[in-house]
Amino acid sequence: MVAHSYISQRHLRKQIKNGVICYGGNIKLKIYGRLNCASGKRLKKMNRIFFHSLSEAIQQGYRPCGHCMKTEYKNWKDDIIRQ
Repeated sequence: MVAHSYISQRHLRKQIKNGVICYGGNIKLKIYGRLNCASGKRLKKMNRIFFHSLSEAIQQGYRPCGHCMKTEYKNWKDDIIRQ
């Protein structure tokens, strides 16, 4: 997990290109999604966080984005309702 405010643009682009960083998220709302998500691109830098894997985001207590990860979000929501 890497906060956007603690990584340089150059290093961030390199890690994304090499597949080290795969998902982004919102620190305050605890939501993760794909890097090309329109909602995620609108986040303020201070609220943005990056994950190395999907499992890392889930382990940190983040939920899927309802815009770019519709299926995963629906499954997450269904699990919450069942509980």
